[in-house]
Amino acid sequence: MIYVYATILTLSNLLFWVGILFGLPGTWLMILAAAAADWWLVDEAMFGWPVLATAIGLATLGEILEFYLGAAGSRAAGGSRRAAGLAIAGGIVGAIVGTAFPVPLLGTLIGASLGAFVGSLLGDLWAGRAIFQSVEAGRGAAAGRFWGTVAKMAVGGAIVVILGVAAFL
Repeated sequence: MIYVYATILTLSNLLFWVGILFGLPGTWLMILAAAAADWWLVDEAMFGWPVLATAIGLATLGEILEFYLGAAGSRAAGGSRRAAGLAIAGGIVGAIVGTAFPVPLLGTLIGASLGAFVGSLLGDLWAGRAIFQSVEAGRGAAAGRFWGTVAKMAVGGAIVVILGVAAFL
């Protein structure tokens, strides 16, 4: 019976992993599901604290990478703090709107990148910067958001593998 639970948990974690593209806290949902399975199966615990602590550490790293790369892209291209803040907000709104794009899964990532671009652009224009500087900061924000999501997806994939292997051992 433990293998049935391990299979359900692994499939759920794969769905949570895909949810990262939609801006959902997929890494944290994976950890929550693993902890709930461990609690539920008291007699046949799937995970020990070292596995869950490793997953928590990786999830924290993923959040830091996503946040840092998203905001740092705008700042590295010369954007203002206001542009970096609006790039984060624009990325979230863009991810939501991008979900309606006809390209499955990638529409969300494209929308998040475009949203970060527009947010950074508007933030710099609002701060009184020239249009060319604002566009450059917007490009940096879009690239940062893209690579931040890619990095978080990679970390999420590692969590899926770690929890999946541990569940079946």
